Amino acid sequence: MTTKKTTSSSLSSNPVYPIIFAIGGVHLLNDSLQSVIPAMFPVLEKDLGLTFTQLGLIAFALNMVASILQPVVGYFSDMKPRPYSLPFGMTLSLLGIAGLAFAPEYWMILVSVIFVGLGSAIFHPEGSRVSFMAAGSKRGLSQSIYQVGGNSGQALAPLISAFILVPLGQRGIALFILVAALGIFILMKISAWYKGQLEQERLLNRKKVFLSSMANLTKKQIGIALTLLLLIIFARSIYVTNITSFYVFHLIEAYGLTIQKGQLLIFLFLAVGAAGTFFGGPLADKMGRKNVIVLSLIVPIPLSLILPYVPLPIVILLLILIGFFIMLSFSVTVVYAQELVPSKIGTMAGLTVGLAFGMGAIGAVAIGILMDHIGIYHTMIIISFLPIIGLVGLALPRDQKITASPLTTD
Repeated sequence: MTTKKTTSSSLSSNPVYPIIFAIGGVHLLNDSLQSVIPAMFPVLEKDLGLTFTQLGLIAFALNMVASILQPVVGYFSDMKPRPYSLPFGMTLSLLGIAGLAFAPEYWMILVSVIFVGLGSAIFHPEGSRVSFMAAGSKRGLSQSIYQVGGNSGQALAPLISAFILVPLGQRGIALFILVAALGIFILMKISAWYKGQLEQERLLNRKKVFLSSMANLTKKQIGIALTLLLLIIFARSIYVTNITSFYVFHLIEAYGLTIQKGQLLIFLFLAVGAAGTFFGGPLADKMGRKNVIVLSLIVPIPLSLILPYVPLPIVILLLILIGFFIMLSFSVTVVYAQELVPSKIGTMAGLTVGLAFGMGAIGAVAIGILMDHIGIYHTMIIISFLPIIGLVGLALPRDQKITASPLTTD
């Protein structure tokens, strides 16, 4: 067997930027559909009289379906990639959004949310694979563009709540059917490119071998590193879920803000989080994956601990700083996992991003129950300690800079 560099742009170290930006853009559309669900919470709590536990179960239904199926989708796509599963997943999300707009009862809302979760489970690992395939040697940058699209879509949740659902009510969700349709159209184009890459590899009888920055690790060391990484994602996901889905109730209760003003502060947190996600990837390409992960974990700890006790102007500043730094490692943890197990790109993407959804699901239920039983303020105090768990990142193996190009083997 011989090993050689390929001259094909699709199989070389040259990034395919049109595809990178296109899949990032659709990630924005996909996650804006998901963001409709937490955006509904203040409306549902007010109009339907749902408890915080019931709201938590809605988030659980969305995130748990997505989290359980993402690694499964990634595993099977590693064995046999299916390019046109991308628009199929978006079609399921479209059906879920249509159901949410017109569901008259709680159980129908749950069923519609499950459809959105199914669509998300199919999209995310395959979307991450497309981003990885198009990245060339710019894995951190490509994954950041992809993930910042998703985080930007999530950041729209407070704006959707404040400016669409509060004035229009549940029927306003129907506007997002158009968003899903646009996503399907773009994904058809991306899937054609994806299929072309697979055909090119088959015709050339070549398989891409992705070089890893994690050199000379034993299976035991890889297992420990993945466990530590999952603990980091656990702490980050539940903390972010608390801010995005429930912190608005604390702002209303403790500071007397309206729903609209409270949601604008949540948008600020998510917007700077999206910026952090973008800068994290290129920064990791330069200074190392582990260094960025550790930086992202250490800075938010003291800030989150004092957040429940400060006046509103300081709250705004802390939300900006916490949002930026805690999301700095979002795309980096995905790439770090993929380089730990470079033969399972889809599985690792599904595992890391899927776990983020799953932990958010469990966290949403737990937070809702806590708020119903001990109150909003004391729940915020308990959640403020979560980032401390991220200190386990100090024990992660250190990565090395990749200087060679991806190779293909005959």
